[in-house]
Amino acid sequence: MTMIWAGIDAGKTHHHCVAIDESGRRLLSRPVANDEPELLELLADVQALGDEVTWGVDLADGGAALAITILFNHEQPVHYISGRAIHRASESYRGEGKTDAKDAAVIADQVRIRRELHPLRISDETVTDLKILTGRRMDLVADRTRTVNRLRAQLTGIFPGLERVLDLTNIGPLVLLTGYQTPAALRRTGRKRLETWLRNRRVLRADRLAETAWETAGRQYTRLPGEKLTAQMVHTLAAEVIALNQQVAEIDKAIEARFREHRDFEVITSMPGLGVILGAEFLAATGGDMTAFGTADRLAGFGGVAPVPRNSGKISGNLRRPRRYNRRLQRVFYISALFSIRHCDESRRFYERRRAEGKRHIQAVLALARRRINILWALLRDGRTYEATPPTARAA
Repeated sequence: MTMIWAGIDAGKTHHHCVAIDESGRRLLSRPVANDEPELLELLADVQALGDEVTWGVDLADGGAALAITILFNHEQPVHYISGRAIHRASESYRGEGKTDAKDAAVIADQVRIRRELHPLRISDETVTDLKILTGRRMDLVADRTRTVNRLRAQLTGIFPGLERVLDLTNIGPLVLLTGYQTPAALRRTGRKRLETWLRNRRVLRADRLAETAWETAGRQYTRLPGEKLTAQMVHTLAAEVIALNQQVAEIDKAIEARFREHRDFEVITSMPGLGVILGAEFLAATGGDMTAFGTADRLAGFGGVAPVPRNSGKISGNLRRPRRYNRRLQRVFYISALFSIRHCDESRRFYERRRAEGKRHIQAVLALARRRINILWALLRDGRTYEATPPTARAA
């Protein structure tokens, strides 16, 4: 049986493919357009070189999505190698130049010689949709954070006292800023009329907000340069933040509706601290198939919460944080551990024990996150929901 290894250096409009044999001899090297007819022709040409082909690619989605799907549809094994790994491996190959052909050849050769690479797997439609929805949510939240920061900067330039007392993560202060941005405008309106204006717009605790804003306006009578134009910008930015809040709320509903259709919804959300959004992000980051990791230790390493050894010579037992891990998944593990400290007695006791042992806050939270991965792994493996008292303990 003749074995062939093919590497694809993926791009947005074109890929480059290199196919090699068991000895590493290059059998095919050519660019190919990122279109279905050309990709199907490439597949047929590579398959004609041998009896069995193993593919490698440096992207798992995006520009390589069409090529990967075509290979999956033709039952071809596909392995993913990160760009960082390819860059480091290319240093051991002849020549200092970097070309698409060389990168594709490195990918093919790495797939040929490495045995620990895991093949890519087809995600189910629910996980794919959650990847799209959670990715969009992250973009919206980032846009909202940037807009709030701009809003604070502009408001500080004309009315620093009001910026200091308003919590712009709440809807009430944002509604206030769509109508009033300067001390003079607030003083002219008066506290009672301001309270009525806020109530008409369904602002909660309108009386407190009106009192706070009116009192703050009474402490600044100086009109700052550019106040009129800056006030207009504050109005626009406040309206943008309100619109972004609405978009985030809508996509949260879509995420929950789609997440509920997944088979592991009840299992994942039963874990203290793992709600709908974090649970959906967990599925988006892992693909939902725990067999792809093999063990809970590998999942912890992929999520960046398992220390790695850094020993050399006489130095042993030296551990450090990993450099290569999925930062999105680490965020899920870390934030869910923080939430569990507040709402789960068992997690809080574990955290307090680690703190009593001299661990810093971050170290204690990461230790808790690592422990929770073992629990979540067991729950997903057994298909059961979280219980504060394990079944074995109750039986005893």
